[in-house]
Amino acid sequence: MGKSKNKVAKLPKTKCCESRKKCGRCPLRMLKEGTLPAGYTVKRRKLVRLDGGKVSKKKLAKAA
Repeated sequence: MGKSKNKVAKLPKTKCCESRKKCGRCPLRMLKEGTLPAGYTVKRRKLVRLDGGKVSKKKLAKAA
């Protein structure tokens, strides 16, 4: 039995690294492409939740 080939969603970084090329996990790029998980947005180059709660990687993984 082999490993299952489930497609894993890319999780955005919690803060934009401000690189010129914009990496694939950049929250700004994901917001523009519409691939940011539901309930999240970007303010001042940082990933934030729409309900004002704290962003944690565990909750982010569940949302994605």
